[in-house]
Amino acid sequence: QVQLVESGGGLVQPGGSLTLSCAASGSIFSISAMGWYRQAPGKQRELVAVISSGGSTNYADSVKGRFTISRDNAKNTVYLQMNSLKPEDTAVYYCNGEITTIQAWYSAPYDYWGQGTQVTVSS
Repeated sequence: QVQLVESGGGLVQPGGSLTLSCAASGSIFSISAMGWYRQAPGKQRELVAVISSGGSTNYADSVKGRFTISRDNAKNTVYLQMNSLKPEDTAVYYCNGEITTIQAWYSAPYDYWGQGTQVTVSS
């Protein structure tokens, strides 16, 4: 079994900063891409940022220049540093990992998701 556990969400004023963390644990053979998605009320889940195992990154246009994704492969952890937060960044943020388990080391990676962490940007 594999688990992704997010932390670091909360309430922040516009212009403020937050850092989200997501740690993957369990029977992990390897992790390919890791990423952050978000879902605001009444909207579809959208990609925020993704990082490959080699460190290549990609961001949604709405967060470029404000958010930074990074990962610590030794800790199976991905981070999202969020600066200059806006009310429209309010959403539940979900961590995603493309993970190959030890039991299925020969298989293609499978998408695993965290439970989500609430980020609210409001004065």
